[in-house]
Amino acid sequence: MEPITRGMQGPAVEDVQTRLSALGYTIEQGELEAHDFGASTAMAVSMFRMSNGLDAGESIDAPCWSTLVDASYRLGDRTLYLRLPNFHGADVQALQNALNALGFSCGEADGYFGPHTEAALQQFQENVGLFADGMAFQDTFNYINRLKHIWAGKPSVSETDERAGFARAASVLERYHIALVGDDPIARNVASRMWNIATATTDDSKLVLCDAEPPADMDIILEIASDELPEQAEPQATIVLAECLDPSQRIRTAIAASDEHPVHLRIELTGLSRMGSFTASDAQSLAVQLLDGVCDALSD
Repeated sequence: MEPITRGMQGPAVEDVQTRLSALGYTIEQGELEAHDFGASTAMAVSMFRMSNGLDAGESIDAPCWSTLVDASYRLGDRTLYLRLPNFHGADVQALQNALNALGFSCGEADGYFGPHTEAALQQFQENVGLFADGMAFQDTFNYINRLKHIWAGKPSVSETDERAGFARAASVLERYHIALVGDDPIARNVASRMWNIATATTDDSKLVLCDAEPPADMDIILEIASDELPEQAEPQATIVLAECLDPSQRIRTAIAASDEHPVHLRIELTGLSRMGSFTASDAQSLAVQLLDGVCDALSD
């Protein structure tokens, strides 16, 4: 492309000024009205180049234009998915930051939609009950934006090694009506151990173990299963425990995203439970991990 430089006027200059203004750079009103590449536009371009690691200068050349376009994208401006060359831009980085902070690690939030971002997006979609195709359409952005109060301003998983300790708080078990449903023998084993731990924690636990339909007055229904959700089934908020670095954050995200009451959340033990090798110790460890995750997610 031909560089856009000081002294030029017209639609190309207007486009540059609009993008710079949206990013917070100050341009004099007279230059904006005349679409004139004057001194304040040149200063804004110079500051933009410096803050984005570009060579010093006042003109918009091809590398600067590409960087400016990338920086101008906002989350939801376009559908994001894995392709070659990768989508890249501020919207991708915002998506990565949100997924990382919600507990779905993409690795470094570098602004490039690669395979790690696709995998994290699929896990998020599965977690909130969307079709897990790894493609960020408006329905996915709607869920991300609804959860902004959870992820905005928070560090991503990849930016900190500190992990909050899980809390098995009696106050949570006494406050929330939680139903546990086991879909198969292994799942029922884990569920019954969770109930035993909850009951041992407080005599006033409102966690109940169900063989069939849960009671009507529940706040949360946790369906535990050793198998994947059948392909023909409707998408459902699902957490695959083997994929979780932070189960409590996954549970917190799924609960916050749910429109249902009671919240219905499926916990899959796939990859952790195998007939013939699944021991009582395995079941107890999973029960402790799950109950701690639930209590941590619901604690104030």
